[in-house]
Order: sequence, then C-alpha cells, then structure tokens
Amino acid sequence: METIIASAIAVLGTLLGSGITLAFQQRTADRSHQFTRREKLRQERLDAYSTYAGALINYRRCLVHLWICEHEQPPPEDPTEVRIRAYDLRSNAQETLFRVQMLSADETLGQAAEVILADVTALSKAASRSELDERRVQTRDGISALVRAAKGHL
Repeated sequence: METIIASAIAVLGTLLGSGITLAFQQRTADRSHQFTRREKLRQERLDAYSTYAGALINYRRCLVHLWICEHEQPPPEDPTEVRIRAYDLRSNAQETLFRVQMLSADETLGQAAEVILADVTALSKAASRSELDERRVQTRDGISALVRAAKGHL
C-alpha cells in the first residue's frame, strides 16, 4: 500500500512539474512573440518614416528646380520634363504618406505628415525668389520637425 501511495505521489508530482513547465514555456513563447511583433512594427515604422522623409526631400528639390526653370532666364531645363518628374515624385510621396498613416498609432503624426506634403507642394506657387527661399526654409524645417516627431514613435 505504501508503494502504491508513493507511486501515486511521484506520478502526481511529475504531472504537476510538467504542467508548470508547460505554463512557463507558453508564457515565454508569448513574450517572445510579442517582442518580435513589436520589433517588426518598429522596423516597418522606421522604414516608412525614413522613406517618406526622403520622398519629401526629393519632391521638394524637384519643385524648387521646376520653379527655377519656369521663372529664370534662360531656363536650365525644359519645364515640361521637370513638371512630369515632379508629378512622379508627388505620387511617390503620397504613397509613402499613406504607409506612414497606416503604420502610425498617433493621428497627429499622420496629420502633420499630410500638412508638410501640402507645404512642399505649395513651393511651386511662390510668386518671387524671396518667397521661394522663405518656403524652402519653412519646408526644410517642417520635414526636420516631422522626423523628430516620428523618432518619438519608434
């Protein structure tokens, strides 16, 4: 009888130990999965934010060049070709904006990203060289501020 009780206690102890081990393994696996998911999201956000900033810079540079082609004599390049490039760069910037807005958990960051795209687009509407220069500084600072804000969400 003592042997049967000892065997039953040993079996129960083994089952209890296995159950506790399983619970700890599941918790560790869940934590690992959550960490991996957070890290992947962080990497995707980093990629989206940096790609968007780069797209804005390229679009901004093209619009400045377009303004120069349209307002200075002689034009350094055909304005029609530059305008087509600007349309392509704007489309690229809009695509990356959508990615930023989908990945960002902060609505104000998405709105700020949209505002800076509108500010960059307005560059080509400058009436004078001094207004263009002022808008260039404003958009450069706006892009830098957006990058700093996005950095806080990584």
